[in-house]
Amino acid sequence: MLSIHVAKHRGLWAWLAIVHAGALLSGLQAMSASAQTPRITLVILEKDDRMLAVADPVNRKIIARAPAGIDPHEAAISPDGKTAYVTNYGAFGNPQHTLSVVDLTTMQPKPTVELGALLAPHGIQMLDGKLYFTAEGSKALGRYDAASGKVDWILGVGENRTHMLVVSPDGAHIFASDVNSDMISIFDRDKNADASGWKQTQVAVGKGPEGFDVSPDGKELWAANSHAGTVSIIDLATRTVIQSITLNMKMENRLKFTPDGGLVLVSDLGTGELAIIDTQTRKEVKRLKLGTGAAGILISPDGARAFVAVSRDNFIAVVDLKTLAVVGRLETGRGVDGMAWAMRN
Repeated sequence: MLSIHVAKHRGLWAWLAIVHAGALLSGLQAMSASAQTPRITLVILEKDDRMLAVADPVNRKIIARAPAGIDPHEAAISPDGKTAYVTNYGAFGNPQHTLSVVDLTTMQPKPTVELGALLAPHGIQMLDGKLYFTAEGSKALGRYDAASGKVDWILGVGENRTHMLVVSPDGAHIFASDVNSDMISIFDRDKNADASGWKQTQVAVGKGPEGFDVSPDGKELWAANSHAGTVSIIDLATRTVIQSITLNMKMENRLKFTPDGGLVLVSDLGTGELAIIDTQTRKEVKRLKLGTGAAGILISPDGARAFVAVSRDNFIAVVDLKTLAVVGRLETGRGVDGMAWAMRN
């Protein structure tokens, strides 16, 4: 049985506990001397402005911005919280081939990472100092070693529009959504598989799987089918679809589990709605109208709140996951989408 555990950053958990206890003052005063930003920040990509913004998630205010290259879509943060790596996507008309790098201490851009023939990078995740990313335009996955400054691994996928990815904490399993192939690709490290050292399993789901997530216990993968209005549930032990949930959404964009695995959130880029599903009953328990188009979802590690990018209306909605109500908003630049947490040691 595949076992995947959600990594918990102790400092972030401690800070969030303080926030929800009401002792906010000291946290807000913990500022970086160089950049004047709180030690824990919300990193936000404003695609249409080509900017990376950092925000205080408590005051819900943008603190600073830095250039993030052409069409910045998703971000990964270094373990020390000092560096952001951003995929420059550009598909479909102008596929890019770079990762933009931003120093979060000085809020200045660093040298761009050139990916060469790896086109239209999109989904990205950092693990053990290395950045795994999808290269949608090249039907491949890639890995960039931040220490050596080189792409040190490439794996062919062979499917159409490999968009998002999740890497297991031990690096032995990689999951990717192949939007135009209507597939989820699962890669298992296996020295006996072939020359690549990886075995690929393709699981057919609904039309247009885009956003997806792996359950905290590692037992299931839920995929939002953006062209079908459904969510496919894959049992990761058998690698088969065991259930399909009909949501009747227009364009499911992202899907995220809460850290306890109790809820799944699905955003709709077509209508601006957020569907909330109880994972035990497999039933939708709430639908919130956030704006005209909802995209990226980021959940606090304690599962208390969700930050949802309302891309077409240029703000982030803050949802209380106990009351399932919108409790605030953070105004952003144009085309807000990908987000990440950054914490400085």
